[in-house]
Amino acid sequence: MSLKKTSKRGHSTMNELNITPLLDLVFVLLVIFIITTPQLVNNLEVNLPTANQKKPDKPPPPPARIVVSAAGQITLNDEVVTVPQLKEKLKDLKAQQYAYDQSDLGVVLKGSDEVEYQVMVSVMDTLRELEITKMGLATE
Repeated sequence: MSLKKTSKRGHSTMNELNITPLLDLVFVLLVIFIITTPQLVNNLEVNLPTANQKKPDKPPPPPARIVVSAAGQITLNDEVVTVPQLKEKLKDLKAQQYAYDQSDLGVVLKGSDEVEYQVMVSVMDTLRELEITKMGLATE
């Protein structure tokens, strides 16, 4: 004899709520929103470069090399300069670089291990005043 869980009328009672179809609906709506939202938000206009742009005739100038020796002597591209001279020469190099391809001047700064910090700070302050942001520090 098998006992069934039925009432006297033959219908089973519903003791708990079945939320599986509701969760299925929520997940489908979530997937729809995930797919459609980036397309609604992404209104970015991109100007792609064209293939017929003229290339410059000469190669780009190399980055400026600044070396500070242990004695505090500053050289810019193998030419000994003082801090005010460095500022003027970098200003000229920056203008030449901008006239070439309208980008910032690149600078590589190398300091000796025994140099005083104040000399390096004054060189970096000069670079900051001229708004030269492409700066690399050379190491051995």
